[in-house]
Amino acid sequence: MSRIGRQPIAVPSGVTVNADPGLFRVKGPKGELTVPFNSELSIRNEDGQLLVERPSDRQEHRALHGLTRTLVANAVKGVSDGFTINLELRGVGYRARLVGKNLELTIGFSHPVVIEPPAGVTFAVPEPTRIDVSGIDKQLVGQVAANVRKVRKPDAYHGKGVRFVGEQIALKAGKAGATGGKGKK
Repeated sequence: MSRIGRQPIAVPSGVTVNADPGLFRVKGPKGELTVPFNSELSIRNEDGQLLVERPSDRQEHRALHGLTRTLVANAVKGVSDGFTINLELRGVGYRARLVGKNLELTIGFSHPVVIEPPAGVTFAVPEPTRIDVSGIDKQLVGQVAANVRKVRKPDAYHGKGVRFVGEQIALKAGKAGATGGKGKK
């Protein structure tokens, strides 16, 4: 049995769930999400906990069991708490600001880069060098954060660019010295 798939999902108060065959709907204080899943699997609501069950031990059912449980758990957590990914800017003169809902990045290009958030995602800039990407859909929040990082990935020699908070960048050594890399004569 899948260790992840058999774990129950606690449904917090204020969250309503509806599991039809092949479609899971969840509604909470932050919004509403639907999760499509394989109709051969079933989701039961039992005493405020959700259980994902598979019909057999075939390989495809075992593979879908843990995946479906994780997607449902992420949807329940998203509508109750939401997800936030934090990014930071490193570099001289690198900064971010909000222009309406859009994120404007000044990161070493000749022009500022404007990023428009998709529906369901919001940007926050608590400091000029920090960006918070928030929303209820974990996959969408992660993709938007990755797209913001992709605008100016961290440089391998100096570490300048947009990075996730706490991300470690392995810096390269650079040039060997004034002798042109040939060593002393």
